[in-house]
Amino acid sequence: MNKNKYWLTPDWPAPANIHAATTLRTGGVSVAPYHSLNPATHVGDDANCVRENRHRIKTMLTLPAEPVWLEQTHSSLVINAGQATTLQQADASVSNQAGVVCAVMTADCLPLLICSTDGKKIAAIHAGWRGLLAGIISNTLAALSTTDILVWLGPAIGTSCFEVGTEVREAFMAKSAVFAPAFTQISDNKYLADIYQLARIELAALGIDGVYGGDFCTFTDTERFYSYRRDAQTGRMATLIWRT
Repeated sequence: MNKNKYWLTPDWPAPANIHAATTLRTGGVSVAPYHSLNPATHVGDDANCVRENRHRIKTMLTLPAEPVWLEQTHSSLVINAGQATTLQQADASVSNQAGVVCAVMTADCLPLLICSTDGKKIAAIHAGWRGLLAGIISNTLAALSTTDILVWLGPAIGTSCFEVGTEVREAFMAKSAVFAPAFTQISDNKYLADIYQLARIELAALGIDGVYGGDFCTFTDTERFYSYRRDAQTGRMATLIWRT
């Protein structure tokens, strides 16, 4: 994994024409509480700073085009990034075109990157617990029309920090009892949820075993990552994928 100061490179056996990264919070121009490389327009940051940060991200990653940003709403909606001409409400995008950059923004939720093993199809997913429950992963695989894929789980909140109420566990258990191991009870009505395990369980149920990453914690790694649960008012990391 590339542990430079400004982005992470996924450690996965993707084809050579697949390119991907998660930006860190360093290397931008935003001031506190968004310092510094915040690409999100919806969090209250100065628009000029966000514009410059997006320019820096495009430059430092040598992106072939502007990322196709989404208006994320914790939904199960998936769009074709290559057909998007305006900002779309969705929590995942797919593409089979070279030069299209799929992107999601997170600050504790789970970003997932997907590529087909032949290097022709890509996807980026924003998955909070609501999106996972609603089926954002299965909807994205349906849009890709293949299960011959590799998946990378990017920086999200770690299991020791993600406290949820009984209602969250009950909602997943109503969907399937296979999700039970992802929850650890800590009091009468509180659980620790493992968002990485929730995704892995879903992927396994869909027949996907080429899953990588998933060893980060946005909440505790204050130097590299934004965390909404930690700071409330904060920026976002961008997780991007494109093919040549």
